[in-house]
Amino acid sequence: MGIITSQRDLDKMRSACQNAAKILDFITPYVRVGITTAKLNQLCLEYLTDELKVKSATLGYAPPGYPPFPGVICTSINHQICHGIPNNRELKNGDSLNIDVTIIKDGWFGDTSRMFHVGDQSILSKRLSQITYECMWKGIEKVRPGSKLGDIGFAIQNHAENSGFSVVREFCGHGIGLNFHESPQILHYGKPGTGEILSSGMLFTIEPMINAGQKNIKYLPDKWTIVTKDRSLSAQWEHTIYVTKTGYEVLTTSPNTPLPPDFIRNSN
Repeated sequence: MGIITSQRDLDKMRSACQNAAKILDFITPYVRVGITTAKLNQLCLEYLTDELKVKSATLGYAPPGYPPFPGVICTSINHQICHGIPNNRELKNGDSLNIDVTIIKDGWFGDTSRMFHVGDQSILSKRLSQITYECMWKGIEKVRPGSKLGDIGFAIQNHAENSGFSVVREFCGHGIGLNFHESPQILHYGKPGTGEILSSGMLFTIEPMINAGQKNIKYLPDKWTIVTKDRSLSAQWEHTIYVTKTGYEVLTTSPNTPLPPDFIRNSN
C-alpha cells in the first residue's frame, strides 16, 4: 500500500508528482492541429530527461501478458479510453486528447493526466471533459481519514450518471508511492459507506474514465489501447492524492494546473 510515514518521504513524493505535472504544462502549447502524438512523446522524453532529469515509469513498462509500452506518455484520442500508444497520426481539428504521464524521481512515482482539446470542440466533447473533471473532484472531495473508498466511487458515479454519461468499470485508481501500482484499488463507482477506511498517510490516484455513451470497452490488437465499444467519446482526468490528518492534498500540481471547479473553491 502506498503510504507516507515521514516528512522527508512526503517531500520526495510531492516533488515527483509536481515534476509529472510540469511535463503536462510543458507539452500544452505543442498540442495543436497537425502535430503527431509521436512528436509529443519525443518532446516529453527530451524534457523529462534533459530538463527535469527524471525517469519515465511507462517507457518499457511490461506487466505480465503485455508487450513493453513504447512511450513516456499515453495519448488517448476521442473514443480511446486509456493507454493510447503515441504514433504518427496527426491531430485534427476537433480532436480531444488525454495525455497521461508517470515519472520516477528519487525512487518515488508521480502520476497525472489531463484532457487537451485540439482546435474547435463540439459541445459534447467540452461537456464530457468538464463533467469528467468535476467527477474527479467530486471523488477528491470525499477524501479524509475515516471516509471509505465507496464514498469516493459513489460520488464519481453519481455525478457522471446524473449527467447522462457512464463510468468505465475495468480500470481504476490505485495506490502509488515507491511502486507504480499498489493497493488499494480506487473504483470510480460504488456505494457510500462501503470499502476500505481511509487513514492519514495514504497515497493513491483518482482517475475516472467517463464515456459519453455506454460503459463497455474493447481492447485494440496492440494489447494496450482501450476504446469504447460503441465508439463514443471518452474522457479522463487524474491526480495523485495524499490523505492528510484532516482531509487531502493534491500532489500533482504545477504552475499551470487547471483550477479546481467552483464547488471546491467556494467550499474552502
